[in-house]
Amino acid sequence: MADRQRLVSRSGAKTTGVRSRFYDTEFYSTRVTDVRVWEADDHDAYHLLIDALRETPFWDRYFTVVDLLVGTENGYARTYGIEAVTTITT
Repeated sequence: MADRQRLVSRSGAKTTGVRSRFYDTEFYSTRVTDVRVWEADDHDAYHLLIDALRETPFWDRYFTVVDLLVGTENGYARTYGIEAVTTITT
């Protein structure tokens, strides 16, 4: 809990407009066991978040950052003015 509070405090002091979700993938993968998805209102907020995280134990001590995959939601659909099929509910 203290580590979570330190992470939130550090990132919140540096940027706003970011959210995260955590996925446990250990039972599906041996290469990557945990995934954290960050969403940011804009590129600057994301940039400030990553800079803030690099200054915490989260970055190097508790986790090995394997990849940073940066993308935009529905980018292709927005660019070409077509309907996006990103979320499917059955």
